[in-house]
Amino acid sequence: MQDKNFDQSALTPFRTKLDALDTQIVDLLCQRFDVIREVAAVKIQHHLPVVIEERIRAVIDRAGDKAGEADKNRVREIYTLLVALACELEEEIIDHHKSKEA
Repeated sequence: MQDKNFDQSALTPFRTKLDALDTQIVDLLCQRFDVIREVAAVKIQHHLPVVIEERIRAVIDRAGDKAGEADKNRVREIYTLLVALACELEEEIIDHHKSKEA
């Protein structure tokens, strides 16, 4: 049951910190997707597959290990989704390239 006397403004400094972190995270995600676009171009040029399982496992494992025990599973879950989205982006780019060649 929510404390009706709780002053919501007590959460303001935490929300401000979270908003700033979210801005940084979004900026970093956009930078990461820009690099993924560059990777897709190299994969097109060298006829490489989108999915390279060893690399995917290494990225997810490294992220989880960097997070430490308390957050390892959460970070692994986030990176599993992030890598899946990156693979989708690469596939879209490669498919678009193939359709232009056809």
